Amino acid sequence: MGKGSQLWRDRNFTVFWGSQTLSVAGDSFALIAVPLLVLHVTGSVAQMGLLTGVASAASVVAGVFAGVLVDRLDRRLLLIWCDVARMALYGIVPVAWAFGPQIWLLYVVLPLCEAIGMVFQVAYVTAVRGLVGPDRITEANGRLGATAAAAGVGGPLLAGVVAGWFGPTAAIAINAASFGVSALGVLSIRLGRQPSPAPQEERGSWRELLAGARFLWRQPVLRALTVLLSFFIFLTLGLTDVLIYHLKHDLGQADGAVGAVLAIGALGTVAGSLLVGLVRRRLGFGASWIGAISLAGLAIAGLGLSAHVPAAAATAAVYLACVSVAGICSMSLRQQVTPDHLLGRVTAAFWTIHFSLGPAGAAVLTWGAQHHGVAVVCLLAGVACLLIAVAAFFTPIRQQNPELSGAAG
Repeated sequence: MGKGSQLWRDRNFTVFWGSQTLSVAGDSFALIAVPLLVLHVTGSVAQMGLLTGVASAASVVAGVFAGVLVDRLDRRLLLIWCDVARMALYGIVPVAWAFGPQIWLLYVVLPLCEAIGMVFQVAYVTAVRGLVGPDRITEANGRLGATAAAAGVGGPLLAGVVAGWFGPTAAIAINAASFGVSALGVLSIRLGRQPSPAPQEERGSWRELLAGARFLWRQPVLRALTVLLSFFIFLTLGLTDVLIYHLKHDLGQADGAVGAVLAIGALGTVAGSLLVGLVRRRLGFGASWIGAISLAGLAIAGLGLSAHVPAAAATAAVYLACVSVAGICSMSLRQQVTPDHLLGRVTAAFWTIHFSLGPAGAAVLTWGAQHHGVAVVCLLAGVACLLIAVAAFFTPIRQQNPELSGAAG
């Protein structure tokens, strides 16, 4: 697509855009409802962190095979079936909870949904490339991220209200329904031509499975991004749980306030997603990514020092804006430089490696918050993020246009 306005007129992109925005709004209900279910029953932030870690571990395992599935199978049908499966799984929770708290069920449903979600996200990335041209990928990702985050502004707020009035299980039921909307949206679009799968002699072999990881390792910028973002996710995966714990335990806020803070924080994601195209064009890739990670570290440190709800909301918004800019820049670069027949495996390899340290990080962060306080863990995590930004400056990440230089691919 040569002109940005064509994105607004393209039916396939518009339908995909709208259905995924509604789906993300539903996801924000579960983002609040699941931790609240655990907290209401156990009162333990460490238990919240353990569930987050277990679910993330399932996502990592699924990532090993997700890329092969996406590059082999019909990507559109794969997206649809992932949505249908998650709709059914999340739908089980409110039904089972009607007979009493079933914490064990969350340890079954969440890991399965996260594993299926990993497959969906890998296919989602390839779908964006199939919907728009390579020269509009950053703008398309930004628009998808902005409207999804805008839905996330109202989503957490409504989720807090629903959870407060009807209980967290009602919010999870709404999340289940949102996957049905997403499935219908994908059903009504067409994607670009599916690339040829791996040669027959490679199928089922370790060579096919590891092709994505090999591609990441051979590209200096992608290699550095993968390593540094893996450490970043170790430091930040449990941050939502820590924020909720801080609001509930330290500041004594109700469920509705938790939803309001996460909704305000989501405004940061909207801002970052809308600005990322302009920021990358003006500053270049390196300055955009390194600057975003630096500001994210400062925001995390500030979150730990926030003594009032407005301060917590503001620092959350800054943090999420920076994560949005860094994440979209990173994802767009991978989409730009990766051959289409490898895109599923490269995406899966990146996310598998990227999230591999996350489960341990979530457990450590939430354990530290419960035993040593939110201020201490946020300060340490923020300083560590600043060190990641400093390290990036001494790698090929600092280049202005790595997609053109040949260093990225």
